[in-house]
Amino acid sequence: MSDERHQLELDEKDGVTILKLVPNPNNPRGGMVVLDEWLIEQLHGALDEIESRPPSVGLILASASDRAFVAGADLAEIESKDDAQLFAYLERAAAAYLRITNLECPSIAIIGGSVLGGGLEIAMHCDGMIAVETSGDTRPYLVGLPEAGLGLCPGWGGTQMLPARMSPIDAIRATANGKPWKSDALPTGLFDGHVTDASLLEEAARSWLDLNPRHRRWESPRCLDDMSRDVLIVALDELESELSDAESAKAVLECVRSGMDHGFMTALETERRLLVSLRHTPVARERLEAFLSRQS
Repeated sequence: MSDERHQLELDEKDGVTILKLVPNPNNPRGGMVVLDEWLIEQLHGALDEIESRPPSVGLILASASDRAFVAGADLAEIESKDDAQLFAYLERAAAAYLRITNLECPSIAIIGGSVLGGGLEIAMHCDGMIAVETSGDTRPYLVGLPEAGLGLCPGWGGTQMLPARMSPIDAIRATANGKPWKSDALPTGLFDGHVTDASLLEEAARSWLDLNPRHRRWESPRCLDDMSRDVLIVALDELESELSDAESAKAVLECVRSGMDHGFMTALETERRLLVSLRHTPVARERLEAFLSRQS
């Protein structure tokens, strides 16, 4: 099935909708799926089509790339924007991701390759996530929110969703340090299921959807709204004395407090504000320029 408004792969089988993210044909990047304006608009178009149909049994969000589910955001594109343009870009993408959460059916992301930054954030807007867990001679891939390693912070709800899926203190620590995990040592609880080979992902996702039906919209994804405030306060108290004084680490903690005190939507605004501000700091400028020079 296809739609003139989008070029993503959209299919339906046995009542389950499968939406597959694809590389930008105008900038294929060696077959990698990267979050850019093109992909965001394609996602909006695909969701227009999905929402125009009767509700399905569930949605499986997949990727056409074998190496990465989504390899994060296009930092060169982000760097080309002024602050107002970046705010608009972040808001447009956040609106697309929330449309996945807001569907009347359950959703699950299937991940067989690197999933970093905005890629993990879009996956966490699904109700569930299943990943290939590597071992032995299989080369591991990376999973996590590395933005703080570039002097930035997440911008699409990562500070709110990751602690709700695993040990809160481990999630906040990893986000504040910008340290992803390898797929041969995934943290407990982050994924709702694991398989040993990518060929098993779709079957596992269908089984998960069968066991987790729902027929109403969620207003927000699994996030700090669903957690005990006392647990978060304990985690923040411990991390405040442990983490460095880096502005990006402080920003992550501020985002967590924002979500804890005011909820998911306010925390999204906090993330956007801090991300836009942080990219002008000397640390972020140096690291971003070094990163982009390696990509050129």
